[in-house]
Amino acid sequence: MSTQDSSKKIDLLAFINRPRETNKKRSINERRKDFDEIYITQQKPELSQQAERCLDCGNPYCEWKCPLHNYIPNWLALVRDEQFEQAAKLMHETNPLPEICGRVCPQDRLCEQACTINTGFGAVAIGAIEKNIADRALAQNWRPDLTQIEQTGKQVAIVGAGPAGLGCAELLVRNGVKAVVFDQYPEIGGLLTFGIPGFKLEKDVVVRRRLFLEDLGVEFRLNTRVGEQISTATLQADFDAIFLATGCYSSVDGNLPGRNSEGVINALDYLIGNINQQQNYQLKDFPFTDLNGKQVVVLGGGDTAMDCVRSAVRQQAASVTCVYRRDRESMPGSAQEIVNAIEEGVEFEFNRQPLSIVEKSGKVQGVKLAETQLKQDADDGRKTFIVNENKTQLINADVVILAFGFKPSPASWLEDLGVTLDEYGLVKTLSAAKATPEPTEYAQRTESEGVYAGGDMVRGADLVVTAIAEGRQAAREIMDYLEV
Repeated sequence: MSTQDSSKKIDLLAFINRPRETNKKRSINERRKDFDEIYITQQKPELSQQAERCLDCGNPYCEWKCPLHNYIPNWLALVRDEQFEQAAKLMHETNPLPEICGRVCPQDRLCEQACTINTGFGAVAIGAIEKNIADRALAQNWRPDLTQIEQTGKQVAIVGAGPAGLGCAELLVRNGVKAVVFDQYPEIGGLLTFGIPGFKLEKDVVVRRRLFLEDLGVEFRLNTRVGEQISTATLQADFDAIFLATGCYSSVDGNLPGRNSEGVINALDYLIGNINQQQNYQLKDFPFTDLNGKQVVVLGGGDTAMDCVRSAVRQQAASVTCVYRRDRESMPGSAQEIVNAIEEGVEFEFNRQPLSIVEKSGKVQGVKLAETQLKQDADDGRKTFIVNENKTQLINADVVILAFGFKPSPASWLEDLGVTLDEYGLVKTLSAAKATPEPTEYAQRTESEGVYAGGDMVRGADLVVTAIAEGRQAAREIMDYLEV
């Protein structure tokens, strides 16, 4: 694709002459007091100058590292030449949620890590540019022109309005297939809306995307539980295919002694309860927990743990400590989120393994920790650890938040659809189940004809972008199944 404006002189050494710059942050004192996004929108000249740093590699590693294989060098060239609407259009050809991926994707482990100039010069600020360009397009009410798309008369039921469900729905309607999305919650987004705090993803961003998708033809039926407001029999009778994308919502508690004490909270319950109170969603199962003045300890080192510690800071907790069993370099969460947490006053206890939650009269008093010693695993390169229970310490706590991750939470009605689960409770897809002796190209089809599944309920808790990718793959398989 040729996008160069011949009237503009391109600085071929921009990656040397111009330093990497990402979105600037609001002041620490200001952002600690609210749940608004911390990053400031970049201006058009800044976006173009940063996009000019791209080398337009012949074999773009950034594109292949992205689970969606976004056309990153191509839309960077359009941004460089100030063709912002064309850049937004190209983004949407592979990604139905670019403004969200620009906010919550771990670019430091994906596209930007793979950037050719990352070592020595600093990667192109791909995520920041993606976010800003997509935001501008939505603010200007940009929509793709689908007037030439012929409607097929087919319709697909999608259960779950999270990233996988939205990814599937958007690609279907772009190809003339009616997509009807069912979700038990009052807003779309799944954990994008109910699990990720506003300082990373303000909720009006998701609302704007819902309006975009509705304009494209996606129909949302919210506050609707399968098995209650609509039956599986109705789904099978009224739709030509079904895509399941209900995610993983059950928390891992690590079988930690004392975990049932008063003051111990699962991370997702805490995060949803906080957002529920802020947005007045009136979800009865997720009460608000006020951490003002509390000594808070969060156990875990992923992005969810960072969401918890940074939320606790904003609730004016007396102290916030994150405990992780390996070192900082081994933390699975985004490196930038760890930096943000440290800036905002979170304390970290690295190389510490929780042994038990200490309680008195049923209430949390603290957490007993043991030191760990790391060693390099020869097989996969990941650092394993040995727990030294001869070196322990007690860290005081009024509240302990468990952020050990999530496990499947399969609904009972899956059996009615003929869907089978593996030993971990994940939905089996045909490629994994090997239900037929012949090799199959399908990755999202279940053992039940016409029923597909994707996202966390298939692969376990993973990234937003991988869920979107599986939703889009399911859409392709569904269209092949429907012969459209």
